[in-house]
Amino acid sequence: MIRAATVNDVAEIRAMIRELAEYERAPEQARATEEQLREALFGERPAAFALIAEDDGTGETVGYAVWFQHYSTWTGTGGMHLEDLYVRPHARSGGHGKALLASLAAICERSGYERFEWWVLAWNEPAIGFYKSLGAELLEEWTVCRVSGDALRALAAQAPAG
Repeated sequence: MIRAATVNDVAEIRAMIRELAEYERAPEQARATEEQLREALFGERPAAFALIAEDDGTGETVGYAVWFQHYSTWTGTGGMHLEDLYVRPHARSGGHGKALLASLAAICERSGYERFEWWVLAWNEPAIGFYKSLGAELLEEWTVCRVSGDALRALAAQAPAG
């Protein structure tokens, strides 16, 4: 079963974020607190949204997806960026990942979003194969750029006054 996350899911979402970070070999980077997630997902102005995958038989939470809206100046429409998709190892190959992605695609369709996009680590061949099997195209001509930490502070310091 796929359902919208509720504020009662925050602790479980945080736990799965930590599990995902371990899988992606970057546990030290997953620093979001339950309070931050609660505000981001359920605050007065949510920055993101989440779906929960539950096992139909047990009701156990086995996965989640976190996404947010973006805008394309080229299409003139909104789109969806999938920030996280995670299914716990014991529940993989049970259709939960596909159900989460299909549910997100349905949100895109209902909302008039023309693009549904996400990133995948280049070494994550199982995920890449799975995404390709669903019709995802890998945009190899694009490179993700990121400014953070000291570089972000240094760039911000160069902003014109005003």
